[in-house]
Amino acid sequence: MAEGKNTFDSIREWVVDNKLRAVGSLWLSGIAGSIAYNWSQPNMKTSVKIIHARLHAQALTLAALAGAAVVEYYDHRTGAKQERVAKFLNLDSHPHK
Repeated sequence: MAEGKNTFDSIREWVVDNKLRAVGSLWLSGIAGSIAYNWSQPNMKTSVKIIHARLHAQALTLAALAGAAVVEYYDHRTGAKQERVAKFLNLDSHPHK
């Protein structure tokens, strides 16, 4: 039965294929956003602004890693990972004796 992929499935598939890129992009956007926000606070020293930006980005990275772990767990439970590995290895073209 051929069904169209919904948005969740397409996002999940992209995250599975690009885990490090997704976490790195989230970290970079988190630190950039946090620096931009902290720079608008006039009563903080520069060192405190940088430390706060790093802490915010670190928390966002931990959340992204947890999300990637949930996606990996979901793939393991549904068997999607085995299908992807079997497709990559192309086991049908090599007959076993």
